[in-house]
Amino acid sequence: MKFAELKKYLAAGQADNIYLITGEDAYFRAKSVESLKSRFVTEPQLNVTVFEGDYALSNFGEVSSALAAYPFLSEKRFIKVTEFYPTEKEYDFYLRPIFENPPKDSVLMIVNSGKGKAGCAALAKKPNVTYVDCGRSDEETIKKWIYVTCKRAGVYADGVTCGKIAAYCVNDMSRIAKETEKLLVYCSATGAARLTDEIVDEVVYPDSEYKIYELANALSRKNYSAYVKILSELSSKGFDEISLLNSLCYYFKGLYEVSLSRGSDREVAAALGIKEYAAKKNREQAAKFPKGELFRCYRDVYEAIGGIKCGELTPSSALKAVTARVFFGGESRKVPL
Repeated sequence: MKFAELKKYLAAGQADNIYLITGEDAYFRAKSVESLKSRFVTEPQLNVTVFEGDYALSNFGEVSSALAAYPFLSEKRFIKVTEFYPTEKEYDFYLRPIFENPPKDSVLMIVNSGKGKAGCAALAKKPNVTYVDCGRSDEETIKKWIYVTCKRAGVYADGVTCGKIAAYCVNDMSRIAKETEKLLVYCSATGAARLTDEIVDEVVYPDSEYKIYELANALSRKNYSAYVKILSELSSKGFDEISLLNSLCYYFKGLYEVSLSRGSDREVAAALGIKEYAAKKNREQAAKFPKGELFRCYRDVYEAIGGIKCGELTPSSALKAVTARVFFGGESRKVPL
């Protein structure tokens, strides 16, 4: 199930003994743990035990003892194991009896940020496991979350403004939650009953990944003033010329690959090893460039980086050369791709 379904699942009276929470969004993982704690545990100080994954495998007797212990003044004991990626052999040796016959008085919570290395046991497919997907949510769900959160605080935010917050934070819910809280504090302090784009621009600084998106967008529109302004903002945030050129090179390479790909956003994401949201956004931006322009931008940045490595260009002159080629034309260096 998705994170958004978990509260409804628990509110309906569902209660399981083994939960696997995985996904790259730390906010959803933390909220899932909080929801389960509030559902099962009355005295957290006495009924919650936390293990790191590597320690748990090396000292599994302690985990077994914790699972077998009775709860104290609580419905359940709560055993949390983080970043736990056992192999199939380790699953058979340590975990199979617990998964096939989970203890009735304890809840085993496995919280992982990723899928682990190749060869790890497929815990989501094991018996008696309730799987909670904490991957990044889609844009519409995030916009709705921002809208509802603002509404509860007595502040109105329209869909466009909610979308801007989500975009500035690159759909990272951990940051979105913090920035939304900051915005609501700002509105409370200033007496603003409506969250506007101007307030968002004043309070929320766009994620560097989003700024690279904006930079490429300025290039696609040949908007030199916007391009220079974004360069200045990135420089003030610690981006040097080499970091900027590397980011642009990687970004244009991704746009070019997406522009050549066919299939749905999900299929393209799987083929290129990126997130579905990234595939969707890259496709939208790639479509703004004239035919052949993406490859030329990628080539120009790639060759400029090559010039730095060969000692023919300084980082500053390389960035200026890229800017000149993209906006004003000119011959590129003939460095093999």
